[in-house]
Amino acid sequence: MLLNDEVQLLRQVPYFSRIDPCKLKLLAFTSARVCYHPGETIFRCGDASDSAYVIIQGTVELSVTSPSGENVVGTATSNSIIGEMCLLGDAPRLAHARAVTDVEALRIGKDCFLKVMADNPRMGIEVSRALAETLRDQAARVEKRPVGLLEPAH
Repeated sequence: MLLNDEVQLLRQVPYFSRIDPCKLKLLAFTSARVCYHPGETIFRCGDASDSAYVIIQGTVELSVTSPSGENVVGTATSNSIIGEMCLLGDAPRLAHARAVTDVEALRIGKDCFLKVMADNPRMGIEVSRALAETLRDQAARVEKRPVGLLEPAH
């Protein structure tokens, strides 16, 4: 795939939709294209947070392990990004990411992701908005559950 095609793919992700095309070219150039087959692990809970993944095609299942077993907490498909929130807090991964179908993605390294975010205040706002929505959704789920049965975060 050509660099300009990857820039267009990145532009479809809400975080990157308003970023200068030159910055997106740099992001695309420094990213690595990765492929996974169904059942393959993209990252595990507890792994170091060293990159985010933009899903180009395919479906990824996000799950966490609790005392009651493995619980699916979400899925990601084309034009979505996974693994970005842990980059901000320099925290280990909070979930497992596993390919459900054949998956093609762009792997964006932590340093590059944070540099683009620092250079683009609008991206910081978009990431903050996504985090707030995730927290709001989790709070709504917790309110609907009996005490002691908290659902893990995305």
